[in-house]
Amino acid sequence: MKQAQAGDNVQVHYKGTLTDGQLFDSSEGRDPLNFKLGSGQVIKGFDDGVTGMEIGDKKTIHIPNAEAYGPVNEDMVINFERSQIPADIPLEVGGTLNMHQDGGQVIPVVVKEVTEQHVILDANHPLAGQDLIFELELVGIN
Repeated sequence: MKQAQAGDNVQVHYKGTLTDGQLFDSSEGRDPLNFKLGSGQVIKGFDDGVTGMEIGDKKTIHIPNAEAYGPVNEDMVINFERSQIPADIPLEVGGTLNMHQDGGQVIPVVVKEVTEQHVILDANHPLAGQDLIFELELVGIN
């Protein structure tokens, strides 16, 4: 039977949890994830975990944060003066805003703290610093 290798288009059902068991993503009730193995379309640890699987194989993989979304980068946690953010923008701790960079790129940021003087925004990926666990099932190779 064929093993999945770099360059193959694969279809994978998955369930992603944090090390404490909290579910963060799943393909349950949806079409399987379809991607080209080795192309960088998914995080490195996920790509590595699927490599070598055969159709019908199931396994659980543990991905350290370095092979997922990386460690939390403190340079991506930004302290703004409250007056720099328009008053009509809702600022709820845990809420998401979009920052616009020079050149038009949009970066989602999470509101970490709000005071009368300051707002702290975090531009790290929400899963940065987290080790991830995926239950995988390879359902197709093209």
